Amino acid sequence: MSQARKLVIVESPAKAHAIEKFLGRTYKVEASQGHVRDLPKSRIGIDPDQAFQMDYITIHGKGDILAKLRKQVKTAKDVYLATDPDREGEAISWHLAQALKLDPEQVKRVEFHEITKKAVQNAVKNPRRIDMDLVDAQQARRALDRLVGYKISPLLWAKVRKGLSAGRVQSVATRMIVEREQEIDAFVPEEYWDIYADIAVKCLDGKSVPLRAKLSQLKGRKAKIADKAAAQKAEQAIRKAKLSVLNVKTKERLKSPPAPFTTSTLQQEASRKLNYTLARSMQIAQGLYEGIDLGKAGIQGLITYMRTDSVRVGDDALAAVREAIAQGYGAESLPNKPRTYKGRSGAQDAHEAIRPTDPARTPDSIKSFLSREQYALYKLIYTRFLASQMADARYNTLTLEIGEDGLVLRYYGEHKVFAGFTAIYEEGSDEASEKVDTKMPACEAGSPATLKEVDAEQRFTQPPTRYTEASLVKALEELGIGRPSTYAPTVSTIVARGYVSREKKRLYPTELGRMVTGLMIDYFNNVVTTDFTARMENELDRVEAGEKGWKSVLEEFYPDFEKMLQRAEQDIEKIVIEDEKSDVICDQCGATMVYKNGRYGRFLACPNFPECRNTQPILVYIGVKCPDCGGELLEKTSRKNRKFYGCEKYPECQFVSWEKPVEKRCPECGSYMTIKRRKNDALLLCANETCRHREPYELPQEEDDDE
Repeated sequence: MSQARKLVIVESPAKAHAIEKFLGRTYKVEASQGHVRDLPKSRIGIDPDQAFQMDYITIHGKGDILAKLRKQVKTAKDVYLATDPDREGEAISWHLAQALKLDPEQVKRVEFHEITKKAVQNAVKNPRRIDMDLVDAQQARRALDRLVGYKISPLLWAKVRKGLSAGRVQSVATRMIVEREQEIDAFVPEEYWDIYADIAVKCLDGKSVPLRAKLSQLKGRKAKIADKAAAQKAEQAIRKAKLSVLNVKTKERLKSPPAPFTTSTLQQEASRKLNYTLARSMQIAQGLYEGIDLGKAGIQGLITYMRTDSVRVGDDALAAVREAIAQGYGAESLPNKPRTYKGRSGAQDAHEAIRPTDPARTPDSIKSFLSREQYALYKLIYTRFLASQMADARYNTLTLEIGEDGLVLRYYGEHKVFAGFTAIYEEGSDEASEKVDTKMPACEAGSPATLKEVDAEQRFTQPPTRYTEASLVKALEELGIGRPSTYAPTVSTIVARGYVSREKKRLYPTELGRMVTGLMIDYFNNVVTTDFTARMENELDRVEAGEKGWKSVLEEFYPDFEKMLQRAEQDIEKIVIEDEKSDVICDQCGATMVYKNGRYGRFLACPNFPECRNTQPILVYIGVKCPDCGGELLEKTSRKNRKFYGCEKYPECQFVSWEKPVEKRCPECGSYMTIKRRKNDALLLCANETCRHREPYELPQEEDDDE
């Protein structure tokens, strides 16, 4: 085998194979498998007294990889560093150059934002030098995070409990969740009433159409019904009124598509629509980016780089997607010119938005090559991208004001006359949306109206909702906290540390989370404010832009931080946290077991650890008998964090279902039925593949929230 003339070093082995095929025999592609050097784990590795010198060492287990790469470098004519196209990737290239003794001024740095033949070949033809501003921005972030983490965490170990940690971003995220819970606890609901009237309105064709209208004005003012007595008076006023149509407003409403995905919006939609955690979404997206074996087509990167906060799309991609839209959905679904989107303030524009690398490669055309999760995420990215360049949806809207002088009931209806982008994509939401009436009666001012019924509905103002992973990421991004690469690890860390629990997609602070947040606010308030964290992100952006030295950022931060540390070490007294007791008895020593938080959530543990190491999972019964053996069914979680349902008698009984079973049996074949969730509702579906009988089903409120 002939020696490779040119060496390309990437991060991932999966990427290496695809890229080597694109470049041909004159290139050898090797993988560094991520970082090869980092600060030591056993000590802080930064010396503030020596101009914040960073003590980098070879990461454990990477010695053999570096030895192999050094051999390859010796025989290579040229070395190309092709790590990921962001700060972290730039830093990995710099560390590789240092470890392999390559001249950073001479080494060829290449970057591509999609793993396609054209993108890879173009990148190799146009190498550049390592961007030290990018490297320095990453070093500043690493140093800040290390100083905060390695200085505060030991303090928490000594004063509270071993295993705790603090972080520049994770502590702020935890604080946001704690403060949201405090708002909910302090919330005092206020009573109010909505008044509705069922009315028959006479149309121009002489027919009467039933409508449901809401009280809008009473005695010439906006209707504000505060209690039952006021509601009864409003009902009486409506019953006594001589109703007719007072005003008719018709107009066209246009609905524009959302922008293509950024990291945060992809994570939010994947959470809402696919029920994926942030970490799972990024793991699947990484695989789609690095490449999938498509049989005869070979390994192809299916999406562009998945860590980006830009909504920009390149000209070639715009041309390709417009052609795909015209062919697949017709010219009427294509705007006259490509859409451009404005990114949020402070967004980095180095990368494109997340999009399919080839819009002609439809999800269904490659479904057989993808796992279920890969297909679902690729389809989400694909349809979002196509929708972002499609025509507006058009609606005809109708607003009727019905009543008499001083009393107005309002009816609103709309009818979609052109689907536009909604033919393939509708954006999700964390909160339930009200259904809009689609009746569009043709009537005019003065048309008579007949009252059929009036009803008053008591309501109470609601507290702010708890964060979901999706809404927390949205809030972090809006506040300028963190960057695309940090959202998923931040949420994973605060859950793993036991500061936050995830229940039915909502994030709740634990007692430990509340207590640690209280300490951080009392002693390190400047570090855990949203303003400070956002300001530090701006400082890092300035370093990346070459406007500020990275050590200047540390020099401005550290003196005040050191004073906070000294005060905290002196003033904080030892805190003892009692574990929450359960009602489960340890079957090995008889002690009452306690709740603990672990990597995969809460579990039961014996309090006599380490003498007794017994642990048990927390069993969640769903109140349904096993169709196979009559035992109780449990809600369980797979290794990939996917919810499923199995029998308590496992392994004796092997029953398992991905959909939630119900007690009701199929009236057609007698098999068990499951709840099948759809986009806006649910149905009962027979589990028998040869039957598949279905019935309508209304989700209970708690199950609906879980979605």
